[in-house]
Amino acid sequence: MTNVLVVSELQDGAVKKATLTSLTFAREAAKRTGGNVQALVIGSGVSAAAEEISKYVETVHTAEHESFAAGPVAEAYAKAIAQAATAAGATVVCMAATFHGKDVLPRVGALLNAGVASDILGFADDSSLTVTREMLAGNVIATVEVATDIKCFTTRPTEFEVAQALDSAGAVNALAVDLGELRTRYVKFDAVVSERPALSDARVVITGGRGLKEPDNFPNLVEPMADKLNAAIGATRAVVDAGWVPNDLQIGQTGKVVAPELYFAVGISGAIQHVAGMKSSKVIVAINKDPEAPIFQVADYGLVQDLFTVMPELTEKI
Repeated sequence: MTNVLVVSELQDGAVKKATLTSLTFAREAAKRTGGNVQALVIGSGVSAAAEEISKYVETVHTAEHESFAAGPVAEAYAKAIAQAATAAGATVVCMAATFHGKDVLPRVGALLNAGVASDILGFADDSSLTVTREMLAGNVIATVEVATDIKCFTTRPTEFEVAQALDSAGAVNALAVDLGELRTRYVKFDAVVSERPALSDARVVITGGRGLKEPDNFPNLVEPMADKLNAAIGATRAVVDAGWVPNDLQIGQTGKVVAPELYFAVGISGAIQHVAGMKSSKVIVAINKDPEAPIFQVADYGLVQDLFTVMPELTEKI
């Protein structure tokens, strides 16, 4: 029997949706190994978050330390997670493959002498912990087996459903962690404040590419439709590199991975690097005047028309 430890990621004191998708992976892993699922909440004053995640697991461990009061530091978090995994008797440690998760979990693997498989899409078979992940911008699906006694996984949030709460809440257990001497410190976090939904949580995403021709066409063509649909706005790497929009809007292999219910690709050719970040969307609508554009290969609906005509008309109809 082996236990599975899910590391919770918090935002403004609440458990992020991405953690609940990693919890779905954890439940299946525990089912295959005959263990149970436990959660870890790290920070300062995390009682509310611990109570929230306790609805989904049998046991919640809290790791509070004065060093966490300023903000998350990967070095400190990794030490806390490694100690919590030992205390929980966990041989599987997982967390969402967010920027935070990708920063922290490899460090945990180093501390626990554990193999790490990142950005997991799912399980490769019906019984083992062999998993699948993308390589080469999604052109290759690799089957990965972690051979170490302790295994660490980061799970892609867009590939797993949000876990449902259990019938009863689990117990909360406070852990004392020893962080020792830290070589890094938290300075500040410059948050991008927006009234729009976050890209990772939005039901609708409207993304603009070089076909928009100039930066003013984001506010002129994309934002009016986004306002009506309460949509998040994204961009391709080429648009971000050109300085048209901030880089936190970039979607793709080197940006954010999204899977909304509805995805509009406006003036986007469909380079594989961009497709890797949005192809899991439930419904994809592509608008491009080039009928040979690769984006139409992944689109559910395609409009081979001039976006400068289509976008105002669609916005008016909506």
